[in-house]
Amino acid sequence: MTARSTFARHTLAAAAAIVALTVLTSALSPYRDLQVAQMAYIACAAAGLTVLTGLAGQISLGHGAFMAVGAYATALLLNHRHWPLAVVLVAAVAVTAVAGLVVGVAAARLHGPYLAGATLALAVGLPGLANYGPLTELLGGQNGLSVTPSPPPLALGETFPLERWQAWISCLAVVVTMWLLANLTRSRLGRTLPATRDDEIAAALSGIRVSRVRIVTSVVAAACAGLGGGLMAVVATLAAPGAFPLTLSLQLIAAVVLGGLGSLAGAVWGSVILVLVPGWASDLATSAGLPHNVESNLPAAIFGTVLIVVTLLFPRGLQGGVRWIGRRAAVRLPGGRSRE
Repeated sequence: MTARSTFARHTLAAAAAIVALTVLTSALSPYRDLQVAQMAYIACAAAGLTVLTGLAGQISLGHGAFMAVGAYATALLLNHRHWPLAVVLVAAVAVTAVAGLVVGVAAARLHGPYLAGATLALAVGLPGLANYGPLTELLGGQNGLSVTPSPPPLALGETFPLERWQAWISCLAVVVTMWLLANLTRSRLGRTLPATRDDEIAAALSGIRVSRVRIVTSVVAAACAGLGGGLMAVVATLAAPGAFPLTLSLQLIAAVVLGGLGSLAGAVWGSVILVLVPGWASDLATSAGLPHNVESNLPAAIFGTVLIVVTLLFPRGLQGGVRWIGRRAAVRLPGGRSRE
């Protein structure tokens, strides 16, 4: 398949996704639209992590910290500069990409558990800067920064739900992100990622500049996380340290593994599960009248159970399971060839 045909296929798929998501969100309630927006901004961050960890083989336990950078950049620009939302999100992505560049330079020299430890320290320490003396007034301390939600355009009507508008913004952002990453992974750079992941020495001997690849993928992943964090601040109307704990970074890793490591579509599956399972678990606990301590821990327990079950049934994640089911169904269709 030529590069031109691949680009056209990705563009058509992106256009179809925009139409489908517009129709879907128009039929949902405001609460469900809010959940769709949450899935979208998590999918942005998870997609970048998929490229970084699944394709490039760089272990990152600090992706939530980059989301915090994007969220605070968005909040500061909206509150002090009053720029259009699209410009603010682009600026937040640029700021986070610079942070990713700094981490990427270090990542080029670290491997395996050393890189994981460094990113873990980043996830733990960076959100705490909001409570650091000189930065407390600027970043709002423990309470964080409030973000005034961007209202829907008047052309959509005075009664147009804000949640649907936020869902549209987030869905457009994730579709554009997926389109860019899909084309990146099919590019010359993208084709070098599995080589650097599987055998760095062999990749270097074949002429691949491993350090540069590591830096570029770190920047790309950080930029995606920054976009996700910026959208999170817009949807939640808040950027606060408590929104970016270490568990957020671990949940992003779990979502990527659950959906299918190295699969962009898998990042979407993982984000859907990450948003829906806690809601279902809370509803289940409330309807069953469980004690508060059980109710608060039930979502994590159910998510962990889902992760274990999916890993056992589909070692390549949900997207791998979907492909396997599709191949089995194709074999059984009239004219399909059985390999058994």
